[in-house]
Amino acid sequence: MPTLATALLDALKDHGAREIFGIPGDFVLPFFKVIEESGTLPYFTMSHEPAVGFAADAASRYRGSIGVAVVTYGAGAFNLVNSIAGAYAERSPVVVIAGAPGARERTSGYLLHHQVRTVDSQLAVFKEVTCDQAVLSDPATAPAEIARVLRSALELSLPVYIEFPRDMVDAKVDPVPKLPRREADIGARDECAEEILDRIARAKSPVMVVDVEIRRYGVEQQVAALARKLGLPVVTTFMGRGLLEGDDDVVAGTYLGAAGDPDLSALVEGADLVLMFGVILSDTNFALSSNMTDPRRTVLATGREVQIGHHVYRDLPLADLIAGLDAHASQHPPRPRNVGKGMAYPRGLTLDASPIAPSDIATAINDLFDRHGKMPMTADIGDCLFTAMEIDNTALAAPGYYAGMGFGVPAGVGVAATGLRPLVLVGDGAFQMTGWELGNCKRYGLDPIVVLFNNCSWEMLRVFQPESKFNDLDDWHFADIAHSIGGFGERVTTRAELAAALQRAVERRGVFSLIEVMLPRGVTSHTLARFVTGFKAARERMK
Repeated sequence: MPTLATALLDALKDHGAREIFGIPGDFVLPFFKVIEESGTLPYFTMSHEPAVGFAADAASRYRGSIGVAVVTYGAGAFNLVNSIAGAYAERSPVVVIAGAPGARERTSGYLLHHQVRTVDSQLAVFKEVTCDQAVLSDPATAPAEIARVLRSALELSLPVYIEFPRDMVDAKVDPVPKLPRREADIGARDECAEEILDRIARAKSPVMVVDVEIRRYGVEQQVAALARKLGLPVVTTFMGRGLLEGDDDVVAGTYLGAAGDPDLSALVEGADLVLMFGVILSDTNFALSSNMTDPRRTVLATGREVQIGHHVYRDLPLADLIAGLDAHASQHPPRPRNVGKGMAYPRGLTLDASPIAPSDIATAINDLFDRHGKMPMTADIGDCLFTAMEIDNTALAAPGYYAGMGFGVPAGVGVAATGLRPLVLVGDGAFQMTGWELGNCKRYGLDPIVVLFNNCSWEMLRVFQPESKFNDLDDWHFADIAHSIGGFGERVTTRAELAAALQRAVERRGVFSLIEVMLPRGVTSHTLARFVTGFKAARERMK
């Protein structure tokens, strides 16, 4: 019989995990020993627990499966809460495994180190940011508990929590079964599909809007094929930027409301039927929209529910719905997009001594992609993410809805751990939080390229409240520190220097490259400028 530790590792692998991110601590040391000695899954240790969560989240997004974060009790797990909250908000199935006191420690009568209020306070907190939980205190029931929560993670595309008492690591258990996927009722699925197709047939200008869940549930290719079959134009949301990479014949662009291309906005807002597949109805996606939530013109399929007008089909997974639609749909010629060329991604950076603006970074990266091919990307929140909207549609992981700072660099490390070489966009404020995780790249042979937007400012906050001085930051000279933590750094101040530094970074392998791009305060990307203008106007309308 396997031990509980080896059974858990085997189950993680069977459910799609391909690596583990973590930080060891005393309550989880026995499990870490098994992780290391078994070799079941490679592990990557980080420097601070929030980065563990961000890395596991990004790896999950790129794998299209579960990510794994392993931390110790109390001080470790509570440090992880914010990044898991972000994963919950953005539908990312991260499995949190937290070490915990053993049975004798729980009943010793002492307050235990790392304990907050009660021994179970940690479990209570994680119930708020995970969809299912298990405490592995009984060898007889532990395999079934693990199987249940791992199925929940995959079916709901949300984080789950497993608490692993340290005296249970070597307990003998049965192998963990893999529970069958709970499928939709076929009758309900077919009825729903027929109703949607009937609405499409009666619509004069239907459009499909897609968001992150089509990737979380692994139906990107099926959605693209369905759009072609139905002849529907497709747009991604702000959060869903990077979806359907390579399907340029289908994707008209990214919908940004008043901040985006006017023709593209007209395509969506003027449609008489909007099919929202895997869409999160967040303010970052639709705050600049006029009528995106009107139930008379929308079909919303998200979170295992399909809402058509004013009624709902419950417990209908997105994958089943797409399969049902494809089975019942007839081929339809493409409908006109009426968006001209759509979003024009800037190219042809002028290589001169002019100061760099954020949109120049987008132009330089597009030029780089033309020479060397597209790269997968991660981005932090802030103008770096809005600048990403001006870069060619390529795979992107970013906190577009939760908008928590610090995601970009550890997410890039997480993507690099999957075997890809990512391009990371991050601002100086977020880099101060988690940029130092780059120091972990050397021992794992990871070589991401990091483009650091340094305007010595929390510029995203300044655009909303320019009179405040607390948005000013000092110049930390980040590039100078890169060598001491195992990478290569250079600071650039002109457009010519930026293009040359990007070229050198692509050619440099084996170490991370940090390009510190100095930007003037008060200068933002074109997309952020439009977003702020539109957001302020929308806020005034709501007063």
